[in-house]
Amino acid sequence: MNGVSLSLNGKVALITGGSRGIGAECVRIFREAGAKVAFNYRAAKAQADTLTEECGGAEYCQAFAQELSSPEDGRTLVANAVEAFGRLDCLVVNHGIWPPHDAPFASMSDAQWHNTLNINLDSAFGLVQAAIVQMQKQGRSADGGAAGHIVLISSTAGQRGEAFHADYAATKGAVISLTKSLSSELAGQGIYVNCVAPGWVDTEMSAAALNAPSSREKIFSLIPLGRVATPREIAGPVLFLCTPLAGFMSGEIVNVNGGAVLVG
Repeated sequence: MNGVSLSLNGKVALITGGSRGIGAECVRIFREAGAKVAFNYRAAKAQADTLTEECGGAEYCQAFAQELSSPEDGRTLVANAVEAFGRLDCLVVNHGIWPPHDAPFASMSDAQWHNTLNINLDSAFGLVQAAIVQMQKQGRSADGGAAGHIVLISSTAGQRGEAFHADYAATKGAVISLTKSLSSELAGQGIYVNCVAPGWVDTEMSAAALNAPSSREKIFSLIPLGRVATPREIAGPVLFLCTPLAGFMSGEIVNVNGGAVLVG
């Protein structure tokens, strides 16, 4: 008996924020599944180059230096990915900003609010819009399967809020609503839109909070599994949602948080 395969052979994926953290692990696991992968980075060129070589070089994996803070930035990245590999089957909208300092809403600056929304939402609009157009152009696969898969990355903060990080929580809540709206609009066309909502993950973005004794104790006390996730534990569910095994899933919010969303 053959084992179950999470294969994406012949597919092309675009993963945003792919040079480190969850994004880098998504790049790795999508390549392991056989997909060709494009990803962007903002400043971490050395890490992006290393990852590209690790994943087979330019024939199979390409990195693009692309800021993502406007709809046009998103559209440009999709165009570059399609130019590089000829098509687009999977889009993973993983990039985002979480300002690590506490910002009471009463004193939050306009600049912080707009910057978080620009990066976490405005660029996602352009990315998803351009990806949809490309997937509609390609149509369903010859075997009647999906025309494309879109996975948006939200957060537990998008579901229960996060004090002193209202800008971030607002964008991640919007991502959940966007997932449901797009699924209702696109599922009939064979474009499946789902969302993965991680809790705390051991990444560079969360390092400051996880390493500070005061915040670390509080964070761990609210996770029933007693630890934070590894990036691989987020990348795995993302991959699954882009395979035929998830062929009857659309509009779903997949919580990957060690049970934390249920207890606080």
